[in-house]
Amino acid sequence: MSRRGWALFVALSIIWGIPYLFIKIAVEDLSPAAVVFARTLLAALLLLPLAAARGQLRPLVPAWPWLLLFALLEVCAPFGLLTVAEQHISSSLTGLLVAAVPLIQALFSRVLGIADRIDGRRLIGLLVGFAGVAALVGLDVRGGSLLAAGAVLLAAACYASGPLVASLKLSHLPSIAVSAVGMGLSALAYAPFAAVSQDGVANVGAPAWVAVAVLGVLCSAVAFLVFFALLAEVGPSRTTVITYVNPAVAVLLGVLTLGEPVTVGIVVGFPLVLLGSYLATRRSAAPAPDAAAGAVVTPDPAVSEDANRPAGG
Repeated sequence: MSRRGWALFVALSIIWGIPYLFIKIAVEDLSPAAVVFARTLLAALLLLPLAAARGQLRPLVPAWPWLLLFALLEVCAPFGLLTVAEQHISSSLTGLLVAAVPLIQALFSRVLGIADRIDGRRLIGLLVGFAGVAALVGLDVRGGSLLAAGAVLLAAACYASGPLVASLKLSHLPSIAVSAVGMGLSALAYAPFAAVSQDGVANVGAPAWVAVAVLGVLCSAVAFLVFFALLAEVGPSRTTVITYVNPAVAVLLGVLTLGEPVTVGIVVGFPLVLLGSYLATRRSAAPAPDAAAGAVVTPDPAVSEDANRPAGG
């Protein structure tokens, strides 16, 4: 990769590895609904004018039902689930459980018939990856935290579904505009819940406000701009490697800044999740020229730009 490509890659790996830390800080003083509302509102205020200036909003109107579904799956539901979950479990564990997104997406893609069949290698990858998830949950989660871990895995399923919707139904539309509208719709959805769940802001400390600002500006708005720039620079295949890097950033930040422990579950489960994701999502080898003669090749939506968007909490 070029120096610019490496710079964008490192930047995005960090940007999408830090949300879990700042969510943990924000929910100390703010309700989960208030955190998500403020985060998505800030992102929308930055991205919508950019999309409007480029004339990218009007083409979205005919696709509004799919935009609503995309906003629900990619922003509204997972942001809320992750924020609620981090009231009960560590930021490190949250980041690692979200790393299951490629595994879940591989399953969903196959069910929808837009990915290669699950051969022996991919099956082993899925089994290894989900064994890693089981190790993370079984070794690190206790009591009431099990519901929180389940919420994170549900958020991971949403992150796996959103890009598939974008790939199948919204791929002809400007990506930044789709992301901007997704943020705006989510802010509208959370506004009433934020109003009734947050009992004033007089006692909200500066760290919580800074965390919300980082989540909205850096981890949401800037992250999408960097992501699309990285896609243009290095292509979707190299971009997806971020999926294997940002969970490690989440763990490192949780350990160094919040004093979260390096648990047995992390040591055992994280490598299994990464290995499983690699095996389950690696493209099959191209057929031999003779075998491919006369075949009609169609693009695989599962590997479009949007379908390869790594999840950022």
